[in-house]
Amino acid sequence: MTAKKTAVVICPGRGTYTKTELGYLKRHFKDAALMADFDTRRASAGQETLTALDGAATYSVSKHTRGDNASALIYASTLADFRALDGVEVVAVTGNSMGWYSALACAGALTAEAGFEVVNTMGTLMQERLIGGQLIYPFVDENWQPNPAHKAELLALVARIDAPGQRIALSIDLGGMLVLAGDEAGLKAFEAAVPVVQGRFPMRLANHAAFHTALQAPVAEAGRARLSPALFGQPDLPLIDGRGHIWWPGAVDTHKLWDYTLDHQVVQSYDFTKAITHAAREFAPDLFIITGPGTTLGGAVAQSLILADWRGMRSKTDFQNNQNAAPLLVSMGMDDQRRTVTKGD
Repeated sequence: MTAKKTAVVICPGRGTYTKTELGYLKRHFKDAALMADFDTRRASAGQETLTALDGAATYSVSKHTRGDNASALIYASTLADFRALDGVEVVAVTGNSMGWYSALACAGALTAEAGFEVVNTMGTLMQERLIGGQLIYPFVDENWQPNPAHKAELLALVARIDAPGQRIALSIDLGGMLVLAGDEAGLKAFEAAVPVVQGRFPMRLANHAAFHTALQAPVAEAGRARLSPALFGQPDLPLIDGRGHIWWPGAVDTHKLWDYTLDHQVVQSYDFTKAITHAAREFAPDLFIITGPGTTLGGAVAQSLILADWRGMRSKTDFQNNQNAAPLLVSMGMDDQRRTVTKGD
């Protein structure tokens, strides 16, 4: 009998349910009773149901990327994909930004319903307040070769710009990219100070607030007031958070997990690169599986592995050669890759 391949599962964050994902839940979410529960919860809060959003005739940027809609759509898509996994042994779960909430549910620290409550509450609070914005800027070239000096220069620039009335900070350390967040003055100052690279950066992220910065303190406070620590339990699988810290099953102080999720995770930088680095070095999985929706997180995972010098990879070319020889990254948003880790759905 062939041993199952081991896998670290990675849950995507905001911005991943795009035009091409319309209908994702209809195609992949198999638990009709759970979807009915999610829809009932949203309808009772005066929100459009996930069934209606996912089943819309056309995709609307103004509607589908709103925090109160996008977060719930992404969470449900991720949960469906995690449940569809077959033939692999999941050894740990992590996520990017909002994907941390999804990771909590996939790992069993939150029930599916509790995870939805956390995601929908925080997404709604973010949208109601919509404090600040985000942009993305690379510090690696198009071959993804590490450039720590350039990263340090960019972070020094951010530190110089940041001042009262002109706020900017590192939001997410995302592989070879810096996701920066701040108020309008801070974002504009950074945009004016750096050259346009690769024809599209710096790139503003639509309907994104200043996630993972001190500007989100009111959202964190409101989230803690609305979401009880009792929602959180022991995970069934190890969880790797946005500091690279591992929460081990049976050893988790669930109140501390609640506190991290609704405080540090909201108001401090999220180090996705470190999460992937620690996932690779601690668990040495055969596969890194990125759940849907979307296919945009693969580059950041690959860049993080390159930055970690994983399996001797030091460039995009190295990663592609490894991937072609023996795939180590599986994106469930791609049908051909999805079929390699599911029974087919």
